[in-house]
Amino acid sequence: MYSLHAYEDGPDLAALAALLADRTRAAFCLALLDGRAWTATELARHAGVALSTATGHLNRLVAGGLLAEERRGRHRYVRLAGADTAEMIESLATHAPYRPAPVRSLADANRRRALARARTCYDHLAGTLGVAVTDAMTDRGYLGWDYGPALTEAGLRWLRETGVADDRPVGSRRPHVRTCLDWTERRPHLAGALGAALFRHATDAGWLAPRGTSRVVLVTAAGAVALRERLGLPDEVLAPAP
Repeated sequence: MYSLHAYEDGPDLAALAALLADRTRAAFCLALLDGRAWTATELARHAGVALSTATGHLNRLVAGGLLAEERRGRHRYVRLAGADTAEMIESLATHAPYRPAPVRSLADANRRRALARARTCYDHLAGTLGVAVTDAMTDRGYLGWDYGPALTEAGLRWLRETGVADDRPVGSRRPHVRTCLDWTERRPHLAGALGAALFRHATDAGWLAPRGTSRVVLVTAAGAVALRERLGLPDEVLAPAP
């Protein structure tokens, strides 16, 4: 006979699952995938709950290690605890049942299409565009998959020629190259320190631009030229979002 006591010494997966078992807490974590720090008031408005309710949920998420908080004067902000947490949330979303909300307007439908096309996943690129970049880097031999995703010598040269600063902070425990399962495409997009460096370069170079305060990013005219020339991305991926 096996006893439950035999499993007491180890990761408490049930406690982690309990943190995300509430729809409001899950909605907060998904919203924070944009990489920004939010106030409790902003998150309460986003989830459609009272401020007092939001505060209680945020306290649980911070205590459970999924969120980190920071103080700016009298204001309290929360963000995801780190890139690993963001990648876990994005990956879990791919395994969750999809509950489509009713489309109430053309603007709402366009927003959903834009989110699926290109969006931030904490500090790297996700959506159709993120998967297309990962595929193109693989097809051109910049990424190898013999022992999991890894940057090849050709990839290192491509990074230097492109001007991507791929310098990891000293002492960082973040994996250099890893993938994150994209919740809309159901296929991997590039994450880890390399994914963050590529996204940072694309935004600094003006290839990608944020769309308002949402997670949506847009490919600029300069970005379409650069991504077509450097990775051979097709026009249907680079076409402007509605």
